[in-house]
Amino acid sequence: MSSGFAFPEGRALDFVSIGRLCIDLNANEIHRPLEETVTFTRYLGGSPANITVALARLGAKTGFIGKIASDGFGRFIRRYLEEAGIDTTSVVDDATGAVTGLAFTEIKSPTDCSILMYRDNVADLKLTPGEVGEELIASAKALVVSGTALAASPSREAVFAAIGYARKHGTAVVYDIDYRPYTWANRDEIQTYCALAAEQADVIFGGIEEFSLLEPKTDAPFDEAAVVARWLGHRAKLVVVKRGGDGSVAYDADGGVFPGRTFPANVVKTFGAGDSFAGAFLYGLQQGWPVPKCQDYGAAAAHIVVSSHSCSDAMPTRAQVEDVLRMVGALEV
Repeated sequence: MSSGFAFPEGRALDFVSIGRLCIDLNANEIHRPLEETVTFTRYLGGSPANITVALARLGAKTGFIGKIASDGFGRFIRRYLEEAGIDTTSVVDDATGAVTGLAFTEIKSPTDCSILMYRDNVADLKLTPGEVGEELIASAKALVVSGTALAASPSREAVFAAIGYARKHGTAVVYDIDYRPYTWANRDEIQTYCALAAEQADVIFGGIEEFSLLEPKTDAPFDEAAVVARWLGHRAKLVVVKRGGDGSVAYDADGGVFPGRTFPANVVKTFGAGDSFAGAFLYGLQQGWPVPKCQDYGAAAAHIVVSSHSCSDAMPTRAQVEDVLRMVGALEV
């Protein structure tokens, strides 16, 4: 039942993340298209930010490496991270006039949600290798890398510098493919740079579409077993395929296959589920839990987030996750 993977011990921090810090503006008038939406509520956004908040809420000691705009949104992001207990010593202020990325969400129905992104000249993609805190990475058990940060330079080089520091200091690397079409120049770049990151990762998260983008373009159907075997043949000890409403399947380097379930929810919106799942799963993995228990924790966290208006604000505490597990009869005593 175990993944066969263990994090290094004796570190001040459990997880340090690198990547996108932005603003989510979620529609308050749900069940209507964006053109009929009048008001929005502001939240911290960005998959790596959400995952880090999820980990912090569950009790993990966390830090973040990133770049924010020198504006009100940037100041909001820094304050939010600090109030969540996340180390921001490696969150730097941009001095070039770059802006904060914005994500406007449209919630037409529980199953029909979309995001309108504004990502031109964003601060998070301006992070340089020289701004990556080696000491912070060396102090952490794991580095969490977001694939979106690989979409453009100099952020791309900063991420690979961070991975290099992690390898140097024995810090585990967790890679969330986090594919977003709005920042990549072409498919060849996606395949090249995302695959290079995956080759250096100890744990990989992604959906079926995301994993397929890491493969050479072909008309052949997606072969999940072959794709997973490829990444387990590099450094990965654990590969987690997220399947949305159908749960997840985790594969470990010892040949273990672990189907994960979902729990019924009163769904408000679909986005945020993957981030909450990854955060709670990683929390459990760092605790040394069996993979199925990690999956249940992730599923319970996702249950809470999809039932809520926000992503980051809705990331649950351990008590809230265990309330859900107790409700569905899945809490291990």
